[in-house]
Amino acid sequence: MIVDTELRYLLYILFGLLAVASCIGFTLAKTKGNTEVISNLNARIKAWWVMCLLSVLALSIGVVGSCILFGLMSFLALRECVTLTTTRRGDHEALFWCFFIILPLQYILVGAQWYGMFSIFIPVYAFLFIPARIALAGDTQDFLERAALIQWGMMVAVYCISHAPALLMLNIEGYEGQNIKLLLFLMIVVQMSDVLQYVFGKLFGKRPIVPRLSPNKTVEGFIGGIASATLLGTALWWITPFSPWMAGLISLLITLLGFAGGLCMSAIKRGRGIKDFGAFIEGHGGMMDRIDSLCFAAPVFFHAVRYLYT
Repeated sequence: MIVDTELRYLLYILFGLLAVASCIGFTLAKTKGNTEVISNLNARIKAWWVMCLLSVLALSIGVVGSCILFGLMSFLALRECVTLTTTRRGDHEALFWCFFIILPLQYILVGAQWYGMFSIFIPVYAFLFIPARIALAGDTQDFLERAALIQWGMMVAVYCISHAPALLMLNIEGYEGQNIKLLLFLMIVVQMSDVLQYVFGKLFGKRPIVPRLSPNKTVEGFIGGIASATLLGTALWWITPFSPWMAGLISLLITLLGFAGGLCMSAIKRGRGIKDFGAFIEGHGGMMDRIDSLCFAAPVFFHAVRYLYT
């Protein structure tokens, strides 16, 4: 990691931008006062410092560190998903399997780079096992809803997210040993798309894109955030195996998927009558609030790169 010049430059840029953002947030707080928007902005910046430092620490030890980092993220996100469901005693054994057997096994398969099993373990075997284990408890009340909610949580919080560290298993000709930059590219573009949509929405937002679902998501924020994040991804082509135009197309794809992921998670929260999935990260709500965009973007990005470049 240290000897990779491109990666070192990328980290300089990333932490330089965070430093600039911190200075801007500090200046706004001193000159404008700690309004709700400014306080929220500074809380988000602090959270980004913590997340970036933890990510770099984990990613610096390669596949193992990445699997541990994303495995913990999946654990926390799955816990938040489960707290939104009405579970019964008959679900407890199935949930034990989900948290302490299936989830770790999924990341072990990723770490072992066993693509054939990693890609079907949860969609096939866990999908069939979970309702069977619930049925063995003999509780039939709301059986389909309970099983479906747990399966949804496993698919989104565990299976989809596990595709992010799985990028490290791809064998791309001429790009050997550099896949960590591919993972950082995904995280930076998707997460910056969220941030930029928030910024453009606050600055120029007037027309809600889905008023009944998420009034804070505006047409102006969507266009500005997607366009600027796509340009950012295009500008980062040099850390990827993509050409500039392909980096732009892939960036557009994953930012659109990120938006769809955020919209779906907003629908879940609206349906449950809550603002956030949790309060684990200051300024960001719960873990699922932070990775909702990654849930949709990571698996499609993984398979697009695998299909086009391996």
